[in-house]
Amino acid sequence: MNLGERLFELRKSKSLTQDEVVEKLNVTRQTVSKWETNQSTPDFDKIVPISELFEIGVEELITGKIKEEKQEQTEEQKENVITKQEAKEKSAKVVSGSIFIYIVSIAFIMVAIPVTHGNPIIVSSIFLILIGWATARIIKNYMSMPKFEKTKEEKKEEKIIKQINGIIGSICVALYFIISFTTMAWHVTWVIFIINGLICQVVKLIFMLKGDEKDE
Repeated sequence: MNLGERLFELRKSKSLTQDEVVEKLNVTRQTVSKWETNQSTPDFDKIVPISELFEIGVEELITGKIKEEKQEQTEEQKENVITKQEAKEKSAKVVSGSIFIYIVSIAFIMVAIPVTHGNPIIVSSIFLILIGWATARIIKNYMSMPKFEKTKEEKKEEKIIKQINGIIGSICVALYFIISFTTMAWHVTWVIFIINGLICQVVKLIFMLKGDEKDE
């Protein structure tokens, strides 16, 4: 893009007429027209006023270099931005995968020791590794997700999810103490809190999938 084309594009981007440019730069309309058609170039003493008028740097005005770099950065940023729908789909996949890992880990610890008579330390270590992996996946997913403006419907759903998970949490705490004091199996009943986390994630996943169906 040559200087004349750049001046024309800058004027249009600012929604200015040639007459307005004439008035602000104190030149003739013919001069502005010649600049934009590349029949002549602005005098040296007009370069800075033109740059100030269009709110750009002198280098950008003359070479267009900075502007092109900004455009490249903008295009690169657009490529890295994901839509709300894509974010929901990604979250649904991560959460559903983590739920599966939670279920496998709980099933593993319930079966490994009493059925296979495995070493309790090794079994517990594998169980904790699986739980930690699933939890890390969920935390990483929510921390890496871009922030989107929530609709009224999404805010309402989020409130409902918190209320449901709050009720589930209270029930699980009550069950934990009741079962623990009744059986005195404190070394086992703490699994209830893992199940609580699992149920909470299932609730979130259900609402995510419900939202996807509405979008479709």
